[in-house]
Amino acid sequence: MSLEIKHFLIICPLAFVAGIIDAIAGGGGLITLPAYMLAGLPPHFAIGTNKLGAGLGTAAALGKYMKDGYVKRKQAVVCVICALAGSAAGAELGILVDDEIFGFIMILILPVVAFYVLKEKDFDKKHEAYTVKKMIGLCIPVAFGVGVYDGFYGAGTGTFFLLLLTGVVHMNLREANGMAKISNLATNIAAFTVYLTNGCVLWPLGLAAGVFGIAGNYIGATVFEKGGSRIVRPVMLIVLTVFFIKVFSSVL
Repeated sequence: MSLEIKHFLIICPLAFVAGIIDAIAGGGGLITLPAYMLAGLPPHFAIGTNKLGAGLGTAAALGKYMKDGYVKRKQAVVCVICALAGSAAGAELGILVDDEIFGFIMILILPVVAFYVLKEKDFDKKHEAYTVKKMIGLCIPVAFGVGVYDGFYGAGTGTFFLLLLTGVVHMNLREANGMAKISNLATNIAAFTVYLTNGCVLWPLGLAAGVFGIAGNYIGATVFEKGGSRIVRPVMLIVLTVFFIKVFSSVL
C-alpha cells in the first residue's frame, strides 16, 4: 500500500505519547495500534508496522534500564527464551481461537487485575527475598504465559509483565521494569518476524514512528527513574481502564 503524509501526522505524535507511557508502566500499544487503524492502515499492516516502531521504542527504554543496572543477566536469559517460545505459541493459538471468545475472557480478567492494582499501594515495597534460583523458576511461567498473550493479542503486555514480575517473582520495581522491557522486546521481535515475512511491514512509517517512540521511551524512563512507584500505579490504572473499555466495546 502507498503511504501519505497523513499517516505520519497521525501516528508519529501518538507514538511519542505511547513511548512515555510504555516506559513507565507498559501499555503503549493501546495507543499506537488504534493510531495505525485511525490512519487507515489495514489490520495486518497496522500490527506489523506497529511491532517495528514499538520494538525500537522498547529497545531504547531497555538500553537506559540496562545502563542503570536494572536487568539481571541470568533472569533475563530465561525470560527472553520463554517469552519467545510463548509468543510463538500464542500466535499459533490466535489462529485457532475466535477473537470474541478471547475478549470475553479478558473482560473477566481485567477487573481482577485492576482490583489488585488498587489494593497494591506500593509496587516497590519490600517482598520476601527470593533466591536467584527461585526467581528464575518463577520467571519461566510468567514470561511464557505473558508471551503467549502477546503473540495472541498483545495490548498491555508490558503492564502484565510488570504486575507479575513484582507480585509473583518478587522483583523490585526497577528490576521488574527492566525485565519487562527485555521480555517485551523478545515478543515484539518474534511477532515482527512473522509479519515481515508475510510482507505486512511499512518500513518508512514504522521507522519514523520508532524515532518518536524512542524519544518518548527515553523521557518516560527518566521520569520513572525519578518517580518510581508513585508514577507507576496511576499510569497503570489508566492503561487498564482504557484496555477494559477497548475490549468491552469490541465484544458488544
